[in-house]
Amino acid sequence: MLTGIHFLLTYMCNLKCDDCFVYSGPDAKGTFTLRQVREALDEAVKIGTIEWIYFEGGEPFLFYPIMLEGVKIARNLGFKVGVVTNGYYATSEEDAELWLDPLNKLDISDFRVSDDLFHYENEKDNPAKRSLSAAKRLGILAKPICIEKPTVRTDIKNKLSTGEPIVSGGVVFRGRAVEKLVEGLPQKFWEELTECPYEDLKEPKRVHLDPYGNVHLCQGLSMGNMWKTPLSKLVKSYNADIHPICGPLVKGGPAFLAKKYNVKHEDKYVDECHLCFLLRLNLLNRFPQYLAPRQIYGLV
Repeated sequence: MLTGIHFLLTYMCNLKCDDCFVYSGPDAKGTFTLRQVREALDEAVKIGTIEWIYFEGGEPFLFYPIMLEGVKIARNLGFKVGVVTNGYYATSEEDAELWLDPLNKLDISDFRVSDDLFHYENEKDNPAKRSLSAAKRLGILAKPICIEKPTVRTDIKNKLSTGEPIVSGGVVFRGRAVEKLVEGLPQKFWEELTECPYEDLKEPKRVHLDPYGNVHLCQGLSMGNMWKTPLSKLVKSYNADIHPICGPLVKGGPAFLAKKYNVKHEDKYVDECHLCFLLRLNLLNRFPQYLAPRQIYGLV
């Protein structure tokens, strides 16, 4: 049952992080208009099961008035609301409070700030920490998002461990992370990658909406386009088994997707996401309505 909708309010971001799985950056295109936000929220009401609305990006604070009005509309419709940001605006804690107090008055339920070395080099004093501190002083439920550079270790504490190297750090190997962060990491034979461990493609609990109308089941893997078919109808009619990409992934993961479409590929990959992303990149022109937008694949 679908309970969460995440607005990729914009693909634009003031930063260009190596771990970004939607290829955000200062030159990225695509931003929701207020009319589009209203339309999508009206459709969210029609779905009937949505509880949470999130505003993220890119960096949603770059389009602060649209984000703020979107939060207001969503709260008035009865949804719980969360916001995800990198906190760039927090030049001081006092300034951060000016930015965050309107969100506090709208009673948002979740506020998350990316605070790691991918975003800021200074671990002790940076905009993310100032934003988190200001949020907590205002009484906003605030949590950091901390992704570490991928490292290799042997998890001897795990009883199920075979002693094989494990990649840790929390990086998702999609988008720019595939381009920037896989080198030197241990890899598995592609035949072993037989499931999707991160997203429930059969019974999705959340989707991401982008300004182009794509309804993402996973970043770059679309249910359809909500500007062509209303979001509520897309959700109601979604069937993973007949989806040309989700069907194979549900049946046998990226390994089965590779076999089904006879995609040429390497023998080893870091994990399921790594193989899946590269397979989808290869299939992009064959299934453009389901593998979109090109922005997420680094093709603009």
